[in-house]
Amino acid sequence: MAASLDTVFAALGDPTRRQILSMLLEDDMAVTDVADPFEMSLAAISKHLTILANAGLISQEKRGRVKWCKLEPDALREASIWMQSFGQFEAVNLDAFERFLESELNGKTD
Repeated sequence: MAASLDTVFAALGDPTRRQILSMLLEDDMAVTDVADPFEMSLAAISKHLTILANAGLISQEKRGRVKWCKLEPDALREASIWMQSFGQFEAVNLDAFERFLESELNGKTD
């Protein structure tokens, strides 16, 4: 469980990836449509999508010549359960939690 939580939280630690997930809440999207609102290359967006897919947060499917992205909300279940366990003590300050995750991820050595 810890490894999958680490992967999910690492994927969620980036604002671009969180914005992509928000966009996919609406409907499945072609990779090129996902890339449109961002001022970065298609290759950079593809790297973000790969990280999200590796975390199980999205799936990708080729339909004809177009690669489509789909949100996989069940992948957030374990992370949500883990975070809810802190709710028994006090309300989770998500901004502080994000800062904590960023400091943990930036302090990690590979």
